[in-house]
Amino acid sequence: MRKEWKKLALIAAVFLGCFYLPVGAVRFDNAITESLHLVKWYARQHVLLCLVPAFFIAGAIAAFVSEASVMKYLGARANKVVAYGVASVSGTILAVCSCTVLPLFAGIYRMGAGLGPATAFLYSGPAINVLAIVLTARVLGLEMGVARAVGAIVFSIVIGLLMHLIFRKEEVEKANAQMAVPAPEVSRPLWQDVLYFASMVGILVFANWGKPAEATGFWHAIYCARWLITGGFAVAFCLILWLWFGLKLWKLLAAAVSTALVALLFPHQPMIPFAVGVIGLVAVTGTSEGETQDWLEQTWGFAKQILPLLFFGVLVAGALLGRPGHEGLIPSVWVSSAVGGNSLWSNFFASIAGAFMYFATLTEVPILQGLLGAGMGKGPGLALLLAGPALSLPNMLVIRSVIGDKKTVVYVTLVVVMATITGLIYGAVFG
Repeated sequence: MRKEWKKLALIAAVFLGCFYLPVGAVRFDNAITESLHLVKWYARQHVLLCLVPAFFIAGAIAAFVSEASVMKYLGARANKVVAYGVASVSGTILAVCSCTVLPLFAGIYRMGAGLGPATAFLYSGPAINVLAIVLTARVLGLEMGVARAVGAIVFSIVIGLLMHLIFRKEEVEKANAQMAVPAPEVSRPLWQDVLYFASMVGILVFANWGKPAEATGFWHAIYCARWLITGGFAVAFCLILWLWFGLKLWKLLAAAVSTALVALLFPHQPMIPFAVGVIGLVAVTGTSEGETQDWLEQTWGFAKQILPLLFFGVLVAGALLGRPGHEGLIPSVWVSSAVGGNSLWSNFFASIAGAFMYFATLTEVPILQGLLGAGMGKGPGLALLLAGPALSLPNMLVIRSVIGDKKTVVYVTLVVVMATITGLIYGAVFG
């Protein structure tokens, strides 16, 4: 009978929610519109170019990288200097956002990486973005750019070490279990696997190369040539799949030629040929037997787990906070008024707001520039930079599905607390 009362209470709660639904209220209607705008923007700008390559890389880690190899460099018994050194600077290579890093994090963690190095990688992936740090220094000042770079590297190491210490008992059990893992059978030399992953990372990085603030210089030259560079990595990727993975040359040529023809038909819409290339890769790997088919299955497994949570999180984040320049349920004036000065509350609020907001790569800089112009303190500004790009509501939902509730709460708490303390210190020195 008790279960039936719970069901009745749930039905009553849903009914009252529907009965008093504030449809017609300007702020509520606007929040719903903003959530749909944000999820539309996310689907157009991040799923195809960011998440799809990340899913394939994560699937490749699961399919082609042995557990012993992951454990050797990132496992619970790995050399701490090597493990945290690799994890903490990974963001200099991967110019990804807080959502794109998730398939990669899930891949290495499930393959046996220790919790400490895995969370160090999870934080550093979106936080230590060379282009974003350079843009921060140019737009917001050299001191802010240096503080962001140093803070992000230190954060990733300290957070990883603290996660390891807090969950030390589980990590010791994992390390003992990993001792029994047999040495892997090597089917290809290491250098071939390195080039294979490098070609996919190259596609991910240059397909998403952000437009710099200035229309001259080295970074802008790369931006102008990004699709040619991406195409070069794609050609290398196809050659690797043919020569070292045994895929049929005619299948790869058919996919490549189709992509090239579509690129000629739509020269100013690069996402269309990119989508054709992805479809071609799925068709080639899906109709081939052996390890490449396993690669596609692993990739699809990550996509099924992560995509629904991400889209739900983006919808909720859009409804609450809106897009840059547009309001959701929470008025932007509340945010700007709460982050002035350099008090403990202003730094804490900036860290919390940054942790739940979704920042695409590089967008945090102009957003912060506007907030600083509206009276935001320098300390809260740095706190937002250190907590925002590495966390978001969609990011938290997926992390929870990978490492569980307790570890997720501890990880998010560590990021928020460290960002708050760093903001306080920075604001006291440079404010």
